[in-house]
Amino acid sequence: MHATTDIAPPQVGTRLPFGEFRPRRLAVALVFLALALMPGDFGALTRGLMVDAYTQVSVFVAATLFLFYGAERLFSFDIGTALRNAKGWQVPLAALLGATPGCGGAVVVVAAYSSGNVGFGAVVATLTATMGDAAFLLIATRPDAALVVLPLSLAVGVLSGWIVDAVSRDSMGPVTAKHCDLAPRIGATRPRDYLFALIALPGLIVGGAQLGGVDVRAVFGQSMEIVGLVGTAIGLFIWATSKLMAMSNADDAPVTRMAEETAFISVWVIGAYLAYDYLAAYAGLDLEAMFNSVALVLPLIAILIGFVPGCGPQVLVTTLYINGLIPFSALIGNAISNDGDALFPAIAINPKAAVWATAYSSVPALIVAYGFYFLAPGFMN
Repeated sequence: MHATTDIAPPQVGTRLPFGEFRPRRLAVALVFLALALMPGDFGALTRGLMVDAYTQVSVFVAATLFLFYGAERLFSFDIGTALRNAKGWQVPLAALLGATPGCGGAVVVVAAYSSGNVGFGAVVATLTATMGDAAFLLIATRPDAALVVLPLSLAVGVLSGWIVDAVSRDSMGPVTAKHCDLAPRIGATRPRDYLFALIALPGLIVGGAQLGGVDVRAVFGQSMEIVGLVGTAIGLFIWATSKLMAMSNADDAPVTRMAEETAFISVWVIGAYLAYDYLAAYAGLDLEAMFNSVALVLPLIAILIGFVPGCGPQVLVTTLYINGLIPFSALIGNAISNDGDALFPAIAINPKAAVWATAYSSVPALIVAYGFYFLAPGFMN
């Protein structure tokens, strides 16, 4: 018999009361607010970038998450049971869940592994296929690249999972936690969740118009900035008062889950947008020249960044690609090697399996990334 460790679940329905902030998150939110309120060109640039982050990324994240979680709630679909009964299709289905934008699908597979519903090959497949929250940013800004990255990551994930299952036969040892709550419950849907969804609707109209090539500032004028800044402010408030690390609990309402997770992703997107433009506009750094001087190792650096748990660093890599600072080879290497937020529950459930799954994903990441670097250096750049 193997020793197990229970992870006590939080009390269902508890939540931070209105106005109770998490100190570190509050500090970040206040910094963003202070930057936006700065006078002159600096403040105008900051506010413009926040509006762009909201209308170009956040509203599409919100729409996708609401559709995904709404369908999950509507059809009461038990993914763990379906994966267990899938047999030969288990690895492809796990990879497909991983390739779904965001980290929800990959976390579901990791949770299914903790309950014995899937094998280790499925974990490798989903962690290899997932691009995490960075997929939302890529889809919203470079859909042409997303149409290559996501299917390619899916195919590499399936192949990797099959190979691992054939070689390892689930040799990662027993699951070390027999009970692992991925996130605490929020409880009843809050007014802030409904308000976030309400503001996201006109934001989605603006974002859709942008994708269609419409001059949105000429059409929507000041109202566009109001929607973007109000939506950003509500998202920062939700994030600063949230007790969640990143993922929401499946028992919460779709609107609540959408608001919580979109707010979390939006903070990283805003940070990436501001960091890039501040460096380019005020630090005097020629990032393009700097990266060109180390071009050969850029794919390797992006792959190593992919080993860092969480989606923030991966969003930054995608932002660099969108702005033409790193090649497609670096982007695809990072997309294959990174595990997004799914690595956190993987480490909690079985650290050995998490480390080996990440290590296994580095092999196809190196092969594919440097394959594009040497054989198709200008592809999708």
